[in-house]
Amino acid sequence: MNIKAVILAAGKGTRMKSDLPKVVHQIQGKPLVEYVIEASMEAGAVEICVVVGYQADVVKESIHHKVVYVNQYEQLGTGHAVMQAADFIGNDGMVIVLCGDTPLITGNTLRKLVEFHMKSGNAASVLTAMVDDPTGYGRIIRDENGKFVKNVEQKDAVGNELLSKEINSGMYLFNSEALQDAFGKMTLNNSQGEYYLPDTLVAIKEKGLLVDTLPIDIYEEMLGVNTPEQLEEANQIIIKR
Repeated sequence: MNIKAVILAAGKGTRMKSDLPKVVHQIQGKPLVEYVIEASMEAGAVEICVVVGYQADVVKESIHHKVVYVNQYEQLGTGHAVMQAADFIGNDGMVIVLCGDTPLITGNTLRKLVEFHMKSGNAASVLTAMVDDPTGYGRIIRDENGKFVKNVEQKDAVGNELLSKEINSGMYLFNSEALQDAFGKMTLNNSQGEYYLPDTLVAIKEKGLLVDTLPIDIYEEMLGVNTPEQLEEANQIIIKR
């Protein structure tokens, strides 16, 4: 089945304390976004779309692989960012959705996600991790039988939802047709007033399609780079590799 990838790279990254877009900061001479592009290629993505916004030309100049670009002119959330690539995604095959500031994700892990997705017959699959302290992350909520119910963001979580230790990595694999149909179900009814991509998971599930998660083997692979300190941490991990 044909695999595409959409990589989100439109944000500024104010915590980096730099005027440069976050995804162009480098580790070992390579921009963060290039690591993500290469991981998606290793997982089998044959076409890649990068969603750009802040200093789009600077981001484009940093990328040396053959990709296509779409612009996110307003920062209205992850769901809104992926919707900008709707024409690229189409209705056939599958699409991996990744963030351009997660340089530690590997092609091997993304291949496992593809295998899990296809073997399970899922319409949507999410990479997750089990952690002791889930503060700040979206939580995966399950029912009494262990079945996926929804993802809830930290700021929107209430009661027992805050007790979930399974966190969303922000990395997904969708059947393209299911994702396209779910775009129209997203709303701004949340604490951030944004279109949350995880809301598509509930829309897909409500159509009777399968949604499930794959816990990541190595937690560090899902770590994003948001600060100079995290950039150095990722640098040290890549050096050790």
